[in-house]
Amino acid sequence: MDSLLQWDGDFLLWVQEHLRFETLTPFMKAVTVLGIAGCFWLALTLVLSFIPKMRRAAFASTLGMVFVAITCNLITKNLVARTRPYEVVEGLTRLIGEQVDYSFPSGHTAISFGSAVALFFYLDRRIGIGLIALATLIAWTRLYLGVHYPTDVLGGMAFGIVMGILGHLTADRLWPILTRRFVKSPDVGDGDTTRENRG
Repeated sequence: MDSLLQWDGDFLLWVQEHLRFETLTPFMKAVTVLGIAGCFWLALTLVLSFIPKMRRAAFASTLGMVFVAITCNLITKNLVARTRPYEVVEGLTRLIGEQVDYSFPSGHTAISFGSAVALFFYLDRRIGIGLIALATLIAWTRLYLGVHYPTDVLGGMAFGIVMGILGHLTADRLWPILTRRFVKSPDVGDGDTTRENRG
């Protein structure tokens, strides 16, 4: 465990020394904002909810993010209560303001993957891959900016992937029940856009 913790800090110092560039930093700061409270993913989910054929996808994304918020942000962060790296790693400089919550797991990463993975099952494959790439970039900004350890980000990815899949499975189970209550015809507004049905 001690060697893992040492590697966690050493990796951030290596990133600071070799991968930080003055011209790149404003871009990384802008990208990381997309993950604050899941703002980009919430906005995307809201937009999709207005498109009838995308409503099941929006429902799955919402569930993925809710599951992340409960298991990651409310429970795990407070149980682990890990200190932010810039507070304990000597020589590490954060490039954005002080963070208000605990470090493990990365909430930015978890909610980004929770939404992106859930949506992946419903959207065109290229768009789905693009969203996962964006989630990965958001995760990387947390290391670049010096506010999370690598294991925080890996933990956030694990939470997000699992909760995104769970959101997808739960949505597929509940959506037919929910739509049956409000839609007379099963063919109208079902929002069934899984790849199998688009075939």
